[in-house]
Amino acid sequence: MASIVIAQTTVDDETKAYEIARGAVEARLTAGVQIDARMTSFYWWKDAVQHEREYRLSFKTTEEKIAALRAWVHEQHPYEVPQWIVLPTAGSSEEYLAWVVKETTTE
Repeated sequence: MASIVIAQTTVDDETKAYEIARGAVEARLTAGVQIDARMTSFYWWKDAVQHEREYRLSFKTTEEKIAALRAWVHEQHPYEVPQWIVLPTAGSSEEYLAWVVKETTTE
């Protein structure tokens, strides 16, 4: 049986966040994407602590689609090393799982 995963990335441009979100849904690689309100991220990059205002994108997809989604998002992503975190889910309803599977099926 399929299971749902949540994949996350961040981008520093709101328009780019919308483009990636919409494109991933249109490509049926994810059933839906949530874009969190602008936040501040601190991180190490090029031997210094950096900070950016960013938007977090959370993709709801299946384990079967995660590799294709990752490849697609990385092609679209403006960062040299995009954040890519995949979180398992537990206790998802059968109805929600069925919806995610249906919306990520291209047949």
